[in-house]
Amino acid sequence: MDFIRPFGILLGIAVFSCALADKSQIDPLIYEEQLLWVSGGAGQVNTYRIPLLTFTLRGSLLAFTEARKMSSSDVGAKFIALRRSTDRGATWSPTSFIVDDGSLADGLSLGSVVVDEETGAVILIYSLCFHHHYCNPSSTLMVQSLDDGFTWSAPRNLSIELGVKSFAPGPGFGIQKRYPPNVGRLVVCGHGSIAGDGVFCILSDDHGKSWRYGAALKSIPYNQPKQELDFNPDECQPVELEDGSIVINVRNQNNYHCHCRIIVRSLDGGESLPVEELVFDKTLIDPAVAAGALQKQGVMYFTNPSNSQHRVNLTLRWSFTDGKSWEKEAVQIWAGPSGYSTMTSFKGDSPEDNKYIYVIYEKGHKDYCETIYFAKIHLYGGK
Repeated sequence: MDFIRPFGILLGIAVFSCALADKSQIDPLIYEEQLLWVSGGAGQVNTYRIPLLTFTLRGSLLAFTEARKMSSSDVGAKFIALRRSTDRGATWSPTSFIVDDGSLADGLSLGSVVVDEETGAVILIYSLCFHHHYCNPSSTLMVQSLDDGFTWSAPRNLSIELGVKSFAPGPGFGIQKRYPPNVGRLVVCGHGSIAGDGVFCILSDDHGKSWRYGAALKSIPYNQPKQELDFNPDECQPVELEDGSIVINVRNQNNYHCHCRIIVRSLDGGESLPVEELVFDKTLIDPAVAAGALQKQGVMYFTNPSNSQHRVNLTLRWSFTDGKSWEKEAVQIWAGPSGYSTMTSFKGDSPEDNKYIYVIYEKGHKDYCETIYFAKIHLYGGK
């Protein structure tokens, strides 16, 4: 198929398109917004939550979300809903359901999406029975599309190779390593449950044919119920830096040390997360929520509800130092109730594509789970 390109060519594109951004000109502007999903019980869906966003190699945007059938609860039966755009988010296909968990009492949980730049596969990894409500054990599953998101494989149960430890990927995106070590490796990170909580990464060196556990950052106390102020790293988003390290931006579930984000770095391709590489980023105040992180042309971007107590004030920040410090300026995407967010950008060599990043997020007026919105953000003030 024409979207399957040699990996070496793609790496050449990546190097070319990773030329540093003009940092003095960065002035993010919300360029365009689209309403993608509305909760409220219409049709077969009560609530849409947990939005994911990615580009395919062909440049199509894929937006995913949990379509919760009966209530807004994390447990219960769900679909995985998909909308697709071929014009950078200007128009979108109708919603399709690519996974249906039936009537499970503790249904699926999204999830991470990762695009393999050699095969063109779009791989989506999610869990079943993660919360152990009315069912046990937990399972980690994978579906993939080989035709730009049009059709999807039947679910494959990765628990045969990973075991039945509870693992909830993301939510957000996984990465494919572009820089040594382990160029081409797929890395998907997520969190565990009380039966073994903390941040964990699963790795594949054969384009998703097989997976194994890699890095772990375990909670303290491990494998025990938590209290406020315990160390409990949770939902997370990895990004790769140009030095080949992987920085993981982590939800600080029990507010250990601060109402802010945990940042931890892997130096060995996702095999380990040494405590010496862990910091608490007090600039990134956070109410304990899944957040977005993205590295583009030497600039790191971050989105979350910037508030220490409540899920309000979705804010975009940026860093010219790989997240070691953040610019004083910030862009408020939405002042009101706002929840989970994911970012993406197209890794092509077009000057036009270098101007934009894209955000999908939970947005509401009274409650953050009322709608899912898509925002196209011009990095240079619309110029």
